[in-house]
Amino acid sequence: MKKYFKIALYLAIIGLIAIVSVNYYVKNSTKKYIHYSIKKFPKNDVGIIFGAGINGNQPSKYLKDRLDAGIMLWKAKRINKILLSGDNGRDEYDELTVMKNYCYNHGVDTTKIFIDYAGFDTYSTMYRAKHIFKIKKATLISQEYHLNRAIFIGNKLGVKSVGYSANQGEYLGYKYVTFREYGSVFKSFFDVLRNREPRFLGGEININGESNYSKEDKR
Repeated sequence: MKKYFKIALYLAIIGLIAIVSVNYYVKNSTKKYIHYSIKKFPKNDVGIIFGAGINGNQPSKYLKDRLDAGIMLWKAKRINKILLSGDNGRDEYDELTVMKNYCYNHGVDTTKIFIDYAGFDTYSTMYRAKHIFKIKKATLISQEYHLNRAIFIGNKLGVKSVGYSANQGEYLGYKYVTFREYGSVFKSFFDVLRNREPRFLGGEININGESNYSKEDKR
């Protein structure tokens, strides 16, 4: 029994070292690409906004701040187009309609809004950005805790990425999501290594073509 306990302990220590090492590598290789101010912020054709939860037909604070940051960058002409990527897998939980309506109601030209209806996780969003939307470089818009992973995935998949921090004030559960991110970064590292293909792909929607924003969708 003691022997198995030692083996389990050694495996746990090795696992912990691996997680910490991968996170250190990812964060140190991407932190220089994260921006906190619009001053001297590089222009990009496309900004990608990641889904982050809704409350009924309103965005959560996480999502609202991401949308506000993306809209601000668009109005400041730091990005020309916005790709909204989120989860609309169930009728009762439709992040993308909420995101679309928020951008529309805040003055974004709908011909400049593209929709990724299968952005179920960060890896899927970036993989689809590359292979479905044919994006070669992008501004990624999210909270700081999430940007290292998003930028790492993007750059490894061939989408040259910079990040804009959407942090504004306090967030419920921020310490928890920051801690959970250690595991997410570790998983993403291996998703990249094995070139995981998302569950849903679909036909090409070229970011340089006509927007797939549907005016028939409910507002």
